[in-house]
Parts: sequence; C-alpha cells; structure tokens
Amino acid sequence: MDTTAQYDTVIIGGGPAGLTAALTLTRYRCRTLVIESPAPPRNAASRGVHGLIGLEGATPDELRSRAWEELDRYGLAQRLDATVGEITPLPGDGFTVRTDDGTTAWARNVILATGVIDQHPDGVEGFAACWGRTVIHCPFCIGEENADRTWALVADEPAYLAMAATAFRAWTGDAIAIAPPTLPGADELRRSLQEQGSDLVQGEITRLHHTDGDLRAVELADGTLLNRQTLLWPQPQRQVPLVERMVAEHGLALSDGYVTVDDGRQTSIPGLYAAGDLTGQTWEQGAVPAVTAGSAAADAIHFAHLA
Repeated sequence: MDTTAQYDTVIIGGGPAGLTAALTLTRYRCRTLVIESPAPPRNAASRGVHGLIGLEGATPDELRSRAWEELDRYGLAQRLDATVGEITPLPGDGFTVRTDDGTTAWARNVILATGVIDQHPDGVEGFAACWGRTVIHCPFCIGEENADRTWALVADEPAYLAMAATAFRAWTGDAIAIAPPTLPGADELRRSLQEQGSDLVQGEITRLHHTDGDLRAVELADGTLLNRQTLLWPQPQRQVPLVERMVAEHGLALSDGYVTVDDGRQTSIPGLYAAGDLTGQTWEQGAVPAVTAGSAAADAIHFAHLA
C-alpha cells in the first residue's frame, strides 16, 4: 500500500460496525480504508452471528467474507490487515493514522470500530474453552443456542441476580444465581429466589467441568459441584490500547468507561467517530446495534461534508 495514500475515511475495525460503515460510505462514493487487526476478533469463539436478516447463523469469518465480496464490487474500499498504533489529529484538517509496522495514511475522518476487551477471570479452569459457547455474556445473542438447559447467573449485583427466577424463562425453566460469599443481602435474596422456584448459591468458582466447551458442572472453592449447563456470566470490559492512548494523549471522552458519542456517533474529537461495542454497556452491544451505529456514523460523515 502507498504509505502516503489519502482517504475520505479510515475505519479501524472490521466487524459488523466497521464493515457496515464501509459499505455505507462506499455507496456515498467515498474512498475508504478499513484497517483490521490480524489478531482473532473478539467474537471468534462464536458459532454464529444472530439477528442480521439474511445472515442468520453466519460465522464471524463468513460474515466478513460476504461483506468483502460486496465491498469489492465497488472498488472504493481497501483492506489492510494491521494494528493501528497511533491516530494523530492534525491542526485544521484530518488525521494521520499510523500502524505498528510504520504504514501511515491520511484521512479527513476516522471511525473507531475496535470493539472492547473482555477481562476474563483469573484462575478459573475451563473458562476459556466455554466462553462464547456455554458461558455467555448476552442471552439475546446466544440464548436460543443454550435453550432447554440448566442455567446459572453469575454476578455480584443483587438486583441482577434477582432476575434469575423469571427473566430467562424464554430459554430455560431451571436457572439459579451464583454469587460471592460477601454478597450483601444474600439471605433475603435467597428466600425470594426460593419462593419463585430458584435458588442462590454462594462461593468462588474455581473450575468449569466441560467437554470441548460444553459445560457440565461448576466447581466452587469448597469443592461443591453444581450441575449447570450454561452460565450467564458478563465480564468486565476495557477499551483496546489504541483507545486508551487516545484518551490519555488527546482527551477522548469516556462515560462509565465507554466512548462518548453524539447522535451522529461523533466523539469529543471533531472528525473522529465511534461505532459498535466500544460505545455502550454490555446490554447495548451486539451485531444489530453495531450495524445500526456503523451506518449512522457513515451517514453523519456524509452529511457533514454537505454542510
């Protein structure tokens, strides 16, 4: 790639948000560069992406392949497999984007579609093998694929754990709550759950017994075994290093740890937009919201140029 190439927009991240933005901008006849990390995507463990009409159940690789087949028809979007190390806002106009291998590009606008990093628990044997399969963060994403199994909610928030008895009956008739020993109000919560046919178990999870990611039982630190087949266990999240550097070096604004955007998906830095999971809490994340946000960012960029 020409290291002095100029683009209308550089998109960082090639998931549903970034690729939708690229397609929308292509339809506006904008020259676009999509820079995608060569590392496995955050949703690599997913058996399929759900909720996108015409793509129901497509794997992440299939979705990307299909998207690039469509983008390549227009010849205006270019793909670069690299890790972006730096985005520099330029005085007056645009940005310089530099990858870790030294490649640079200029763009009038940049869209961050990097997603976030899930911070997995330390010392839980079997977690990685089950993550994205039978240990899930979102029932709306793969609850259907875990239907008619025994579930457990894992959290340290009493209000969330109180949902175990009723909120997930679309997928399971047997859901309990698992909480740390120090959970406040545990006795009252346990009585309430038991009255509704559920239960609260307290303890530290140390091991997940599974077969190729298919959960069978949860082991606690005291040796207790709970026969559970699916865990709804949302993980803490943080921004990718690039976004963290933008916060530290250029004052990119965050709200509760997520990138702040306006209705057009523009961040606190003029010309820098953000779309996808990096802008919203766990319950706001997913392929469908990401697609919507990617399209909105592209629309905002187009109409800003008409002003």
